[in-house]
Amino acid sequence: MRLSSILAAIVTALTAAGCMQHDPDVGADRGLFSMQASAPQAYAQQRVQPPSVLQYVPPPASAPRAAEVRYRAPAPVASSPYAYAPAAAEPPYTLGAGDKLRVVVFGQEGISNTYIVDGGGSVSLPLIGTVPARGLTTQQLAARIAERLKQGYVREPHVTVEIETSRPFFILGEVTTPGQYPYVADMTVEKAIAIAGGFSPRAYKATVEVTRSTPGEQFKSDVPLNYPLRPGDTVLVKERWF
Repeated sequence: MRLSSILAAIVTALTAAGCMQHDPDVGADRGLFSMQASAPQAYAQQRVQPPSVLQYVPPPASAPRAAEVRYRAPAPVASSPYAYAPAAAEPPYTLGAGDKLRVVVFGQEGISNTYIVDGGGSVSLPLIGTVPARGLTTQQLAARIAERLKQGYVREPHVTVEIETSRPFFILGEVTTPGQYPYVADMTVEKAIAIAGGFSPRAYKATVEVTRSTPGEQFKSDVPLNYPLRPGDTVLVKERWF
């Protein structure tokens, strides 16, 4: 009886051992253990090689850099046909009514004197009488006087003409004291406005209108405050709209 009980226990133990070897649950546990063991290794591989989305891709060699981009100035705008040329490109100064001249004829003290261009644009000299001067330069007037003197008065006249006092300029519009003022050297629009007492409260201060007469034509244009004036110019300071 005791022997049969021992044999039965041995058979039961062997049967249980065989079931554990072929139990699918046990195999699943082993597979889970295997996956858990390999997970740290896969994570380590991901950290060693980051995703390609985070990698820096340099721009193509032909792409311009920001530092290489240069500023391009806008194309020049064609100026108005009525705009003044720079002072250096303007024609030489010509005489007009109000100019005070110093005429010197070498060797002729009776003719050498100071003369004023009258309202008709002429000067009156001894011996030769009235000589038109409006629209002429000082050199041209000197040559005209010399031609007159050659006509039976002076054999070889040498004549020079200089401007002692230029004719006045005029300033109108929105200034404190509009009117006529003596011209001074290196006159600009800004200086002319200062001579006239400055802007009035309603003056437009960005530009002014200048009218200038030259031989055979007259120019009128809006100019900045630093524009150089000439004797006889008329400056109009306009009223601002608001």
